[in-house]
Amino acid sequence: MQELNLPPFEYKVTQSSENLLIWDVLRRRHVVLTPEEWVRQHVVHYLINHRGYPKGLLSLERGHRYNQRQKRTDLVALDGHGQPLLLVECKAPSVPITAAVALQAATYNQTIGAPLLLLSNGLSHFCWRVNFEQRTNERLPEVPRYGE
Repeated sequence: MQELNLPPFEYKVTQSSENLLIWDVLRRRHVVLTPEEWVRQHVVHYLINHRGYPKGLLSLERGHRYNQRQKRTDLVALDGHGQPLLLVECKAPSVPITAAVALQAATYNQTIGAPLLLLSNGLSHFCWRVNFEQRTNERLPEVPRYGE
């Protein structure tokens, strides 16, 4: 797999009859190792090991409804009260983070309501603090530590 612009982590990969699988610490099972999953696993470990996000407050591929359609977010970090704190949208390294990707995440976040938004393809990362009352956002240099 491609080297990413995220800290490395210890991972377990196995081969099934058809696919390469990686151990997912949140789902507690092996999942197919796609380029997007490689990024998602790096982001999960970055949030836990480098930004202090509790593993038990990270939710992968959480379902939500938008415009009467069922959608799934890549990752949502919850605060201590179970409310969305950080919405993460992961893309494969070959997929650039464009305005369309940002719009997709912002659209999802209208129903989720997380005050922090992170977009990553493993090479480029963009983080914003969202103020829903003032309808503004502030670009952040990095993901805030949990509790900041």
